[in-house]
Order: sequence, then structure tokens, then C-alpha cells
Amino acid sequence: MIRVLLAEDVRVLREALAELLGHEDDIEVVAAVDRGDVVVPAALRHQPDVAVIDIDMPGIDGIEAATRLRRELPTCRTLVLTGVGGPATLQRGVQAEVAGFMLKDSGPREVADAIRTVAAGGRVLDPQLAYVALGSTGSPLTERETEVLRLTASGATPREVAASLFLTYGTVRNYLASAVTKLDARNRVDAIRIAAEAGWL
Repeated sequence: MIRVLLAEDVRVLREALAELLGHEDDIEVVAAVDRGDVVVPAALRHQPDVAVIDIDMPGIDGIEAATRLRRELPTCRTLVLTGVGGPATLQRGVQAEVAGFMLKDSGPREVADAIRTVAAGGRVLDPQLAYVALGSTGSPLTERETEVLRLTASGATPREVAASLFLTYGTVRNYLASAVTKLDARNRVDAIRIAAEAGWL
């Protein structure tokens, strides 16, 4: 029996996935949580074989939760569910030694099969996400977005960035928002971390 921990902040999705997986003869959902920062405590308590983690959750995101989980409970493998999967997100997942990436709109059978593959020691990457990764040519940021993000990372406020680059405050905010979106980040601090880890700053 494969013991599974689910981490998904949207209650209806979490409960639906738990119910669907409950119909599988060889899968048992032993815990379900709604925050990234409670993944590790729940895993230590319930000892799952596989953690199915949504990438975008309150507390900490799914990749950070997977990183901590690998450190605290190395016997548990991680399958990440994502609505969007940019190259930066996939790269962070590889660095965190995530065993699989699946799109959130995958069918129940696909998710169950992915769990079995991960539990058996294999790796899973949704074909659509693989296509995105293969099509990546490096940083998705424009030169100006990179410059704004780099200055922000150095501690400059948006108004200071605007003054140093001879831009308006609103334009700087737009560049920051665009960078956050392109990097699948939660906020500008997360965007800076993702870009820095990828070597794009």
C-alpha cells in the first residue's frame, strides 16, 4: 500500500483528490494539509511514501516544502502539482530533487499512475511541462526587468530604482509585476530568489 500525503490549499480540490485516490486499491491517503509550512510536521507524523504537493500554497511554496521534506524525511518522495510550469519552476524542482511534476488539470488516473511511478523510484514529468522546459532558452526576463529586479535585490525601493533608471514609479512597479508573473513567483522577493538561483541576476 502506497501511503500518500496531500498538500493543497483549495479545500474542494484537496477533498476531491483524496476521494478519487481513495478508490485506488494500492493507494491510501494518510494525511491532507492546506499549508506548505505544515507539510514536514504532517509527514513526520504520518510517514507517507509519497507527498503530492501543490506548488502555490500559503506558508511556504511547494518547492520549498519539498526541499525541507527531502532533508527531514528522505524516504518520502515528492510529486508536485502545478497550474503553470515555467522553466524557472522546473529548475527549482530539479534542485530540490522533486521526483515528479504534473499539471493540476491532469486526470485522476494520471495522478494515480504518477504516484505509483514515484513510489517505485521513478520520475514523472508531464509532457506539456517537458515541452516548456525544452523550449527554454534561458532567462524569460527582458533586460530592463532584469535590471529592475537586480536593483531591487540590492535593497533599492521602487522609487529609488525609478530615479536611478530615469523611469516612472509606475513603470518600475509594472516591470516588477511582470517579472513576478514570468518567474511563477509569489511576490517580488520570491522572484529575486528564483532569478538569483537560476543565475539570471
